[in-house]
Parts: sequence; structure tokens; C-alpha cells
Amino acid sequence: MANITLKIDGQAVSVPSGTTVMDAAWELGIEIPALCQDKSLPVVSACRLCIVEVGGSRKLQTSCSLLARDGMDVRTETDRIVRYRRAILQLLLDSHPNDCLTCDKAGECLLQKYAWRYGVRFREHEGTRRPEHLDLSSPYIAKDDSKCILCGKCVRVCYQVEEERQVLAFAGRGYGTRIVADDDRTLEESKCVSCNRCVSVCPVGALTDRRAARKGRAWDLTKEVRRCRVCDYGCSFEVLKRNGRCVAVKAQPPGPGRPLCLKGRLTTELLNVPEPDAPYRKVDGKFQETSWTRALGLQGLLERLSEADGQAER
Repeated sequence: MANITLKIDGQAVSVPSGTTVMDAAWELGIEIPALCQDKSLPVVSACRLCIVEVGGSRKLQTSCSLLARDGMDVRTETDRIVRYRRAILQLLLDSHPNDCLTCDKAGECLLQKYAWRYGVRFREHEGTRRPEHLDLSSPYIAKDDSKCILCGKCVRVCYQVEEERQVLAFAGRGYGTRIVADDDRTLEESKCVSCNRCVSVCPVGALTDRRAARKGRAWDLTKEVRRCRVCDYGCSFEVLKRNGRCVAVKAQPPGPGRPLCLKGRLTTELLNVPEPDAPYRKVDGKFQETSWTRALGLQGLLERLSEADGQAER
């Protein structure tokens, strides 16, 4: 594939044809802000934060979808762009609950990161805010619609799995749009299998890992990446340590051919966390606390091993 050369903020870069402007900027160490972009997901250009100016055009364009062309002259931080980004971030904060001090996503939230970067603050207003709608029916995932920015990353990653496991979708219209599970059921009532794909890609605190909640702030924790041993996919998990002690496990975003599953996550947790929380499994549409043997599907295997050992001793 032939290479092309363009300039971004005055720096020349050579990239393969078909590269987006955002990825070309990364080659130069330039981070163009984005809330909805993910290299493993289809491009939707929903958040509009990644807008750039291209020489010779008055139109602002989204760098996540704009393909680099030979001779391009791109600007990523002009006064006009910064003004637009601040306006977008302000609209998001105006609909967002002001609980960053206690949110489990603090320190890792992209909305928080970019609001700080561009000096955007919460403000009092009499306009509409996203309604409070907290779903704590699952012991594995907390879903808070009031923090959702409708980037759609959770929906797109959920639709990468086989059809019978696809759960999340957009519902409603306009300002009333929400992310729902199945036909607007709770996570417990839905066919969600708690794989945590959605949690791993959520850029804000709308979807969080309940088993890792309150185990430590992002800046108090160190992370070690471990590969799951349950199957050949080898999904990646972060083992979270506080003061040198393993306290929780969180799923990393799924890579190509790595689907993520609850069994793998629980196995990784059991092998690494000295005092893990009790596991749960869904029985007839309801979560029930269970044993680790049943949670990991080992009941039949252990019973058969016991039988085999008994036969060997006779």
C-alpha cells in the first residue's frame, strides 16, 4: 500500500493510504480528543469532539472518519476548534450529574479528562437534565443512564457478538434517547450474560464494574495485565492492586477474536484476588449468590472426578 504525506499542526507525517487523520495524528504523538472512537468498533462520528480544520475548507470535519490525503494541511487546535469543543463539552456537562468526587470512574473518565483540558466546568441552570435511572439489578454491572453521553460504544461492542447475546440498543428519540437492555428491561431481567464488554469500553461512569467498585481510586491502584486461562482466546484482564495487595479484576476491551465472558473473568479473579467477593449466577432470570464451583461450572466435573477416584481406589 502506497504511503502519503501530510502536515498536522505544522509537522509532516507519512502514513499508508487509507489511514484516518486521527490515526495519522497519533503517529506524531498528537492526541485528538474523542469520546466515541475505538479502533475495534465501527466509526460513527457521534461525539464530534475530534473535529479538525483542513486547509482550503471552511468546514470542520471529524478526524475519526476523515481519510488522510497526500498534501493535506490539518490543524487540530485552532481557536475555532477549541471554541466548538468547549461548547460540546459544556452541553454534556449540563446534562451530567455533578458527582465526580464520588464516581467510580473518576481519574479514568474521558469526559472529566477533556473538561479539565479545555477548562469546562459544571454550571447551575434551569434547563432539562438527563433523568436519574440507576439499574443495580446485576451484581456485576452498574448502569447509570444519567451519566450516559450516548456515544454508542456499548451498543457497537455488544453487537460484535453472536446474535443471541446481543442485548444493548438505542431507544427513544431526541433528548429522551437512552441505551436499553432488550426491550427496556433491567440487566437482571434481560438476556445479558455479564461479559462486561460494554463496561470495558464505556468512556464515562454510565457502565461500571460493580465487583471493582469502592476497591480503590484510580490513582491509588496499580495494574497488571493478565491473560485468561479458561480457553484459547486468552482475553486480557487488569488485576488491580492497592498497597501491593490484589483487590479486584477488571476486563480490558475485547481484542480481535477475544469475546470476553463471565466465566473467564471470575476464574481470573479467583486465581488472583485473595479475598474475592461471592460470585453470582442467573437462575430463572434472577441473580443468586452461589458457590465458586457452580459459578465456574465445575460441579459436574468435580463429581465425576470423585467417582473416578473412588473407582481407582477399589
